[in-house]
Amino acid sequence: MNKEEKHDLVLALADQIKEYGNFYITDTADLTVAKVNNIRRQCFEADITMQVAKNSLIKKAMEAAGGDFAPIYDVLKGSSSILFSKSATAPAKLIKALRKKGDKPVLKAAYIDSAVFIGDNQLDTLTKLKSKEQLIGEIIGLLQSPAKNVVSALQSGGSIIAGVVKTLQERG
Repeated sequence: MNKEEKHDLVLALADQIKEYGNFYITDTADLTVAKVNNIRRQCFEADITMQVAKNSLIKKAMEAAGGDFAPIYDVLKGSSSILFSKSATAPAKLIKALRKKGDKPVLKAAYIDSAVFIGDNQLDTLTKLKSKEQLIGEIIGLLQSPAKNVVSALQSGGSIIAGVVKTLQERG
């Protein structure tokens, strides 16, 4: 790969980092070509983009994308693959499924909406993350609940008061 091709790859990776907002760095070293192709196929089916690149180019791409990626730099050793996805949990779920059949890929790090997760021990946590939409829905539900209770209390209280007024008028 010549200097211009490396530069183009760095720019393409930086664009993907900006576009997706979520990426996972995994170790796929020592896997056969057939196993890597199987991983690529499963990534494609799960709407995940997989890119293999040198660690130095990945680091340059993160620097070009801007943002605080410094904690990730230490894991850029050995062979690295990057998984890009709009879904924060899809790559983690795929890695977990693949690990049922073998010991790779190993999670080195994940960057999810500006949060950094380092190490393979974070895989279970990453599979359980909720999306922004799910969290917003839960917050809206929590905010609506007290308002519904107040409206319900006012409505039931209003009918009680109307009943008392009607009874007083009839007696009166």
